Amino acid sequence: MKKFILLLIIIFGCKTPENKSDFMKQKIVIAHRGASGYLPEHTIEAKAMAHAMNVDFIEQDLVLSKDDVPIVIHDIYLDDVTDVAEKFPTRKRKDNRFYVIDFTFEELKTLQVSERFDPKTGEQIYKNRFPKNTGNFKLHSLQDEIELIQGLNKSTHKNIGIYPEIKEPEFHKKEGKNLSETVLKVLSDYGYKTKKDNCILQCFDAKELERIRVKLKSELFLVQLIEFPEETKQLNYFATYADGIGPWYKQILDKKVDGKFTFTSLVFDAHELGLKVHSYTFRADALDEFSSFEEMMQTLLIEADVDGVFTDFPDLVVDFLN
Repeated sequence: MKKFILLLIIIFGCKTPENKSDFMKQKIVIAHRGASGYLPEHTIEAKAMAHAMNVDFIEQDLVLSKDDVPIVIHDIYLDDVTDVAEKFPTRKRKDNRFYVIDFTFEELKTLQVSERFDPKTGEQIYKNRFPKNTGNFKLHSLQDEIELIQGLNKSTHKNIGIYPEIKEPEFHKKEGKNLSETVLKVLSDYGYKTKKDNCILQCFDAKELERIRVKLKSELFLVQLIEFPEETKQLNYFATYADGIGPWYKQILDKKVDGKFTFTSLVFDAHELGLKVHSYTFRADALDEFSSFEEMMQTLLIEADVDGVFTDFPDLVVDFLN
């Protein structure tokens, strides 16, 4: 029977709880905002597509609504991925931006979501992705998404994890909101409590992530996202509370010598401290210094030896690793 199950896993690429229990040992593919290279980011449709691509984790960026519902959206703003300026033109703040936190969940569900665009010009950011202002996409809650992923895990016999991010915690605190506590409660309610559970929690704010570990006593796998050069020198501090780091991939690259990339010591230093390295963001349509997506994957996943990647094109990374 065990041989038969193993054969099914090989043929269909199904990930079972058994072969995922020690999930952090392998290189992992994180669907960045879902399969966002193919469908508008953070839509339920993009998450379902990512699940079908056999990723290891699906990402959820989280912002609170006016009535304290964790909304899956990349920013605290609405006007670069929805039609909020048309539906609620008078609800913008003095900076002319529309904020998730100023709308109830019921109001947010009335908005149409589209491919990301510049709110000043209306121009789509990634021209060759899903056409802007087409389709019927909506915002949804963290609870909605967890139920989708857990339901698909059951019906497809997979065990794909979630990778939520606490967005702008200081902004939420100034608005009188407890984002981290609210998210941790939802995660706990759905069975995500410890490192054994298939959930990784991430945040750019180091003080907040440390607070989540120390004061809020979370036992989840925590990843400290890093953005600025000076943060790469704080690994010893990060290692006191986090299990991994999430650097911008350019922080790993050094220079090219005779056509080959050399690397900073970031990945090596992190591994020496027992930290996993999950790098962002791998985009097949935004290659910058790489000649192809294959070169990008080979350089960072194999040669630089990162442990996982956030990608808008998860199927391409899954195929590469397979």
